[in-house]
Amino acid sequence: MRRVITLGILIVINFSLQTTIFGFHDISSISPNLLLILTMSFGLMRGRKEGMLVGFFSGFLVDLFFLDILGPYMFLYMIIGYTNGFFHKNFMIEDVMLPLIIILIDDFVFNMAVYIVGFALYNKLDFSAYFYGIILPEMLATVLLTIIVYKIYVNINRWLKAKALRKEIV
Repeated sequence: MRRVITLGILIVINFSLQTTIFGFHDISSISPNLLLILTMSFGLMRGRKEGMLVGFFSGFLVDLFFLDILGPYMFLYMIIGYTNGFFHKNFMIEDVMLPLIIILIDDFVFNMAVYIVGFALYNKLDFSAYFYGIILPEMLATVLLTIIVYKIYVNINRWLKAKALRKEIV
């Protein structure tokens, strides 16, 4: 139960930061994707199921507040969290390079899906402007913030594991 409450609080905090301080709602400002970092981190640290659940609720909040329909971001975050969970068994938590590489790939895939659904299907095909103006700066901002935020998530995950272990012992 503690894990569920903690993850819920983390999702709400990251969503709030992403939509207020980092300005997720304003397409002209480039900001790191905090919800993607959270989804990637818990997918790597806890596996496919938890990565998918964190992605589901992260995307649910984005869909609920910014779209007229539920589903697109929810599905996208969920798939990314599930896919990152495949690396869970081969992953050492202290390793920082793998999360940086994965977040680069995740952010690229995320932004390509947004480009295809949001722009290319509406015949707005200036990919180079979108890549250099939005994708690349967001990827750099997300990677830089991942270096800091990932260590916080690792510590939260260790704390949750320690609490669960103490509960099992008692």
